Amino acid sequence: MYPVTVEADMVELVNLRTARKRAQRAQDEKRADAHRLAHGQPAHLRKLEATQQAKAERALDGHRIDTGDGR
Repeated sequence: MYPVTVEADMVELVNLRTARKRAQRAQDEKRADAHRLAHGQPAHLRKLEATQQAKAERALDGHRIDTGDGR
């Protein structure tokens, strides 16, 4: 007869509470991403970016060399 070998495949034990929490976190993250896209940047960040851009333009204009030929 043929030698019979029985190999039991080991299954991975899963803590259902941890799996539910992990699934909930993934779902919450998807919802948060959709919310970020829908509502864009917060007002304080938009204002900060506009202020920084204006300051950079003023600094650049302040360093401009006036050649007197209208350019």
